Amino acid sequence: MRIVIYGNKYQEAHIDDLVRLFATLSKYNTWLEIERSFYEYLCEILPQKPAVNDIIGYNDDFSAAIALSIGGDGTFLRTAQRVSIKGIPILGINTGHLGYLADVSVDDIEDVVDDLINDRYKIECRSMLEVSCNCGCEIEHPYALNEVAILKQDTSSMISMATEIDNEPLTTYLGDGLIVATPTGSTAYNLSVGGPILEPTSKSFALSPIAAHSITMRPLVINNDRIVKVTTASRAKSYRLSLDGRSFTLPQGSSVVISKAQFSVKVIQRMKHNFSSTLRSKLMWGIDKR
Repeated sequence: MRIVIYGNKYQEAHIDDLVRLFATLSKYNTWLEIERSFYEYLCEILPQKPAVNDIIGYNDDFSAAIALSIGGDGTFLRTAQRVSIKGIPILGINTGHLGYLADVSVDDIEDVVDDLINDRYKIECRSMLEVSCNCGCEIEHPYALNEVAILKQDTSSMISMATEIDNEPLTTYLGDGLIVATPTGSTAYNLSVGGPILEPTSKSFALSPIAAHSITMRPLVINNDRIVKVTTASRAKSYRLSLDGRSFTLPQGSSVVISKAQFSVKVIQRMKHNFSSTLRSKLMWGIDKR
């Protein structure tokens, strides 16, 4: 089995766990590829260099059956940028904080690797967003797994966002911005502005205004085959377009078109995983806080 590994550079508290991970992987007939900067970081903090078969740079071509993302949800999103278009399923091992996407505990390393090797896991296909604009600006990797956010620049002026769905006018949002979230991203930025939580595999997107000027502007759930077009106007000369936290500056008056991407992200889940238990554990639903 070919496995490609990505991770962040905040692993000092998990050195023993990483040693266990590579020791466990070495017991099986696996071909390990690892992203170069993460490998160099591990060589600095681990007692000995991790045993891998290949080291890959950012622009190097590669193939793998599974991708491991070691870190938090931010690391998972960066891993998805690299492997989703190849159709490689991703397992997120959580060494970060909350971990909706990277929700496998490092305490379960041995059992998790055994499950992977013996095909004891399930795969969820998560929809992605694709973005285009009419201003000629180049958007590197114009896809988002969590959300696309249209945001005002650092100014007190509101941004006006004339929004259409399938070429039919919806409304003009006035406020600090607008989030278009996937079900996967519904528990991220979208949730923090009062947007709805969506079941991860549901065929829907959520439109959630940020600090809307009118209290009648509420979050809206639409089918994920709809095409959303947003045309901005502002006293500022530009606004920000954010794709999973990657920010681009676009001129005011330009339009952004947001639609479902032609490919999805394959997320590996353990057999016992379910959405209800994730909500209970991550949002502490049903837990007595007294």
